[in-house]
Amino acid sequence: MIRLVQFVFVALLFASLQMALLEAAPVERFSLRGLFKKKRPPPPAIQTTFKLPAAPPVWPPGKGFATGIIDLGGLQVSQVSTFNKIWTTLEGGPDNAGATFFEPTGIPQGFSMLGFYSQPNNKPLFGWVLVAKDNSPPSNASLKAPVDYKLIWSSNSLQIKQNGPGYVWLPVAPDGYKAVGHLVTTSPEKPSLDRIRCVRSDLTDQPETYSWIWGPGKNYDANGLNVYDARPSNRGTQAQGVRAGTFIVQNGGTTTPLSIACLKNTNANPISMPNLHQIEALVQAYSPVMYLHPDEQYLPSSVDWYFTNGALLYKKGEESKPVPVQPNGTNLPQDPNNDGAYWLDLPADQTNKERVKKGNLESFHAYVHVKPMLGGTFTDLALWIFYPFNGPARAKVEFLNVPLGKIGEHVGDWEHVTLRISNFNGQLYQIYFSEHSGGTWVDASQLEYQNGNKPVAYSSLHGHAMYAKSGLVLQGSSAIGIRNDTDKSNMVADLGSRFEVVSAEYLGPGVVAEPPWLNYFRQWGPKVTYNTEEEIKKAEKLLPGKLKAAFEKIVRGLPNEVFGEEGPTGPKVKRSWNGDEA
Repeated sequence: MIRLVQFVFVALLFASLQMALLEAAPVERFSLRGLFKKKRPPPPAIQTTFKLPAAPPVWPPGKGFATGIIDLGGLQVSQVSTFNKIWTTLEGGPDNAGATFFEPTGIPQGFSMLGFYSQPNNKPLFGWVLVAKDNSPPSNASLKAPVDYKLIWSSNSLQIKQNGPGYVWLPVAPDGYKAVGHLVTTSPEKPSLDRIRCVRSDLTDQPETYSWIWGPGKNYDANGLNVYDARPSNRGTQAQGVRAGTFIVQNGGTTTPLSIACLKNTNANPISMPNLHQIEALVQAYSPVMYLHPDEQYLPSSVDWYFTNGALLYKKGEESKPVPVQPNGTNLPQDPNNDGAYWLDLPADQTNKERVKKGNLESFHAYVHVKPMLGGTFTDLALWIFYPFNGPARAKVEFLNVPLGKIGEHVGDWEHVTLRISNFNGQLYQIYFSEHSGGTWVDASQLEYQNGNKPVAYSSLHGHAMYAKSGLVLQGSSAIGIRNDTDKSNMVADLGSRFEVVSAEYLGPGVVAEPPWLNYFRQWGPKVTYNTEEEIKKAEKLLPGKLKAAFEKIVRGLPNEVFGEEGPTGPKVKRSWNGDEA
């Protein structure tokens, strides 16, 4: 009898619960069975294709920029970003999300495939490969079919989640030619020799592995089989290497000989680069909207505002006789030396010094350096931002926030973001965010946007490092490190609303007049005079004993730029001025 009563009670309880839920949501049918179903995991991000929020503008007229085809000298190439999915694995790789391998489709008539495309499944589909058209005489053809294929890997015996077995093939190039990409099939039969082309050796360059795409299993084995992006090993404004968008499959570590090549641009004519009107349109279309932290005290300004508000030029041996800097820096030393003989500083009187330290957002300008990259197939727009002063750093030590006194303070601070834009179509591809002595490339598919195609950038509190997302980034471990705090505020600057193109050397002499301050190679601030040891000891006094040693280890491992021991140098002294960002 007791068991019968218990059964009736439970049945009535379930019935009441079902009726209550049905009354709460009368439109949707509901079943209690659904409460106990295991939720399906969300579909992989790669099942969606990334597109910019708004259609790109029609670019001003020019010669070769955004025409769809670039002549590399004996070889024409075009960028293809439409694909057929060939093989997918649902585990391994970044976030253990697997990867997908694609065959390019929609290849223009007369062009040939050079290789397949692949990317991790943890991001929306956003990529491209180059296809090529022979532009050489038949006696010295720039493209030839492979003579055979070599099976370099198969997933046939691998116990992973996959849509059937996958087979990766390396084209065997004829003598004097090199493979630029791989093919992937779902059959053990060799592909047709007519499906792909190899490239004449003198039109290729040395590649290197870049970001990791995939490796089987949940644990990343650097010495096992892995798939990487391929990019030219030599990158810079004068380098000829061209990224083909294909991938490299490595059986062994990244130091083993690479099986494919990248392309080379032997055409010295920079016709694929944008002209001045197109540069201006690109900046206005893609320039980031930069948010300063709500608690930021040290704002950016224009260089001219800094100079006209009392900035001083000091000379070694004549420190008692500083000279006011003329507007636009016309009296700054112009020789390309960084010998410590000169430096800039804030106004001498305390009132003006504190005022100028805080910057002037109303005067702010972004200074644009335009440079060819990846053999002139991409344009980098580096947007430089000047701050009169860099504020003090703070540390996070477990649950404590520790002010670091004067550590981090220095006069003059240069930060930048770099837009990487395809010269084939004017598409924004990546943005580089400078972060103290380093930085990070972020794909366009991973950015936050507002006002159309304008990415959002965040300047960290006091340190002004640039980030793609708001929140806290620690330099150090997950529990102890230097804080980089970012957030939205009403202090915001559209980097395209007030900008000045200060250098675009490929346009030729006289097209862009470089301001005198750009060719000032010395320090933009004095060497600091505070005692670093004393500042560290002051901060340690706020910590429990067991945390002191861990804190000191993190702080002493920071780059000199964070300590601010030397005044920073200007944009033209940075390695990235003529080289790649990373």
